[in-house]
Amino acid sequence: MNKKIDIIDSHFHIWDLERQNLPWLEDCPPIAKSYSIDDYKNMYKNFDGINFLGGVYVEVDSDNPILEDEIVSKIVKNEEKILARVPRAKVSPTMRIPVFSNGVREPLHVPSAPKGRCLEDGFVEGIKELTKKNLSFDSCNRVDELSDLVKLMEKVPNAKVVLDHVGNVEKLDEEYKENMKALAKFPNLYVKVSGYPTEDKEFVRDLLSFIKETFDAKRLMYASNWPVVELYSNFDEHLEILIDTFGDDEDFFKNNAKECYNIF
Repeated sequence: MNKKIDIIDSHFHIWDLERQNLPWLEDCPPIAKSYSIDDYKNMYKNFDGINFLGGVYVEVDSDNPILEDEIVSKIVKNEEKILARVPRAKVSPTMRIPVFSNGVREPLHVPSAPKGRCLEDGFVEGIKELTKKNLSFDSCNRVDELSDLVKLMEKVPNAKVVLDHVGNVEKLDEEYKENMKALAKFPNLYVKVSGYPTEDKEFVRDLLSFIKETFDAKRLMYASNWPVVELYSNFDEHLEILIDTFGDDEDFFKNNAKECYNIF
């Protein structure tokens, strides 16, 4: 019997629409329903060949992040599969960082985020504070603002920054490649391999080949982006593609997430 692959999922979401309001779901009817931690765990139970160790909960862009933190904290008390948490924070030197945080995220890809937000003075100083605390920042930004992220990293080169969803890539053009090559030079820049549509197999093959060639193997992390993955692919196909690409690479599927989010 083949050995099962140990997996830590570096990016998943759950939400309860009876208690929470996620305005962006109005434009995403296929996933505009509640998702529980049990729903999430069942996705892995139904997938053969893996040993699911747990995942990293990432904020859901709700209109009440404090309520979100309270809901997730109660779930965590009785749930061993939530290994780390990345709550919402408006990045600044005086930002609110919940005591349970393994990192924070301020969505930069949403309409309410002004262009160039990550280069504002207060944001840069906030990243410096996170770096002092050995906390990561999850950067979910528009693909045409990857150059801004490069400039941010040049200002704080030792920051621990996680690029969500391979930069929300839409096409593998030269601008994207050059920005990703620039980001690959920073020692604490991690990349979550998720977020891309899987229908175009040639695009997926070329994208994953480029990512593997460009970034140190210690900086790439498996992420499901469940349940949002169902908008552009599906859970099983996404995971199957990554197993085909990365095999049983323990760094990609487990160790890098542990290192990035201080999971012990």
